[in-house]
Order: sequence, then structure tokens, then C-alpha cells
Amino acid sequence: MILHGYFRSTASWRVRIALGLKGLEAVQASHHLRKGDQRAPDYLALNPQGLLPAFVTDDGAVLTQSLAIIEYLDEVAPQPSLLPADAVLKAKVRAVAQVVACDIHPVQNLKVLQRLRDLGLAEEQVQAWAATTIEEGLDAVDKLLADQPGPFAFGDAPTLADICIVPQLGNARRFGVDIRWPRLAALEAACLELPAFQNAVPGQQPDAE
Repeated sequence: MILHGYFRSTASWRVRIALGLKGLEAVQASHHLRKGDQRAPDYLALNPQGLLPAFVTDDGAVLTQSLAIIEYLDEVAPQPSLLPADAVLKAKVRAVAQVVACDIHPVQNLKVLQRLRDLGLAEEQVQAWAATTIEEGLDAVDKLLADQPGPFAFGDAPTLADICIVPQLGNARRFGVDIRWPRLAALEAACLELPAFQNAVPGQQPDAE
């Protein structure tokens, strides 16, 4: 298996966590986002969106979008499961994951931030845009988890929700956001006691700068 990613890409980070939780290994192929490697013709042949990650399975299939990749891994390596068996709880886990992956994270995408600069916003305004989006999104995530038991997002084992939240908290710090949500900080601490989360952090990757 090959994971096409970048050490600081939070979407790639999610897939690294999932691989670790499943006890799976993938060759890492790095594409430097700030140098535009994701727009190179050979990479666009894998992922026409020019986004990271892309994932090549053992049989050569190419998958894109981190949540789809993670659910593929959950199908082919069912244990430990990253989604609850209960239908309602499963939907709640997916909802939290999608708040992060679909609503919060894309607004800090390099392409989006560059478009703001191209529209004439000062760098201070661009950074504030990203920080505000993160804060509003994590406020919602915190409320969605208010009635859920810990130590993880949904109980005593990490799920797809934790896999999305932990990298987003790392990204929040990059934009100067104060982690003012005790519930989220506590689940992050619980996750970071696990080797799968420890080994997936950006600073541990072979392409880390």
C-alpha cells in the first residue's frame, strides 16, 4: 500500500492514524504542498483534485478523500472497528468527523487561503479567517460530544471522530487558536497515549521539516 501525503496535511494525518490503529503499514510518498507538488501531472493522474491524500491499495486501486480511505481500511481490516455497531451512534460519529473534514478543515486549505490573498485580504485577515472558522467549528464539536462518555470522543475506544479531531486540534494551534475546550483537550490527551496517534504526528514523519 502507498499513502501519498505530506507530513503537515491533516487529511493525510488522519489516514496515518487509521493505519496505525489497524496495525497496517503503507509506504509514504511525500508531495510538498507549499512547493505545489500536488499539482504535478503525475500526481494529478492519481487524484484529479490535486489534493492530499491519495491511497493505493494492495491491488493497485487508487482511493481519494481521507474519510473514504479510512472507511475502506475499516472494511478490509475490521478490528479494531472505527465505527460503532449501533446505527444512531455510528451516524453521530460520522457527523462529528464530517464537521471537521467537510466544514472546518477545507476553509484552511492552502488553495482557499491563497484565494483570499488574491482578493486583496491582508495576511492578518487571512489568518483570522482561518482561526475563526476553526473556533466556530470546534465549538460545535464540543457541544456534539457534551453527552458522550470519555475518555475518547465516543466512549472507551477511539473512533473515526477522534481520528479527525486530533489533527484538527494540531492545525488549530498552527493558526494560534487557544484550545479552550476541556473535553476536546482530554480526548486528545487520551489519544496521544496510544502509539498509533503518537507515530502519526507530523514531527514523526520522514518528510518532516
